[in-house]
Amino acid sequence: MQKEKSIDHALRATWQAVAKTYNEQAAKHKSTMAMAMALLYIDVENGTPSTALGPSMGMEATSLSRTLNSMEEKGYIFREKNPEDGRGVFIKLTKLGIEKREISKASVYQFNQAVREHVDPIKISHFFEVTDMINKLICEKLIFKD
Repeated sequence: MQKEKSIDHALRATWQAVAKTYNEQAAKHKSTMAMAMALLYIDVENGTPSTALGPSMGMEATSLSRTLNSMEEKGYIFREKNPEDGRGVFIKLTKLGIEKREISKASVYQFNQAVREHVDPIKISHFFEVTDMINKLICEKLIFKD
């Protein structure tokens, strides 16, 4: 199969282009795509348990830890012990973190608006149907059968 006609190649190449675009935008604000994404996943009011961030973002623990350490150094977040379970930690946004979150939110909105302006709504609907089906096939382990 030619790589240009391979579904996984199209997904990978597109995601790499999206990630590069987001990283370039984030760099303008002394951030990274991973930090911007984390800012969007942290609950503004109550914070988010650190153990819940990785799975919701699809990030490995070591990458998340590195990202959170960097965010803490930049003053975007702080850690607070879980009052109900001393072993747990909540990640909370600082005032600067909330400002950076708004920038991240605006960037995601701008990206989505630009795509929606250039792609027919029916094609976007089909795109989501296809990605949902791919995820379902993967979750149900129907891609590689042992």
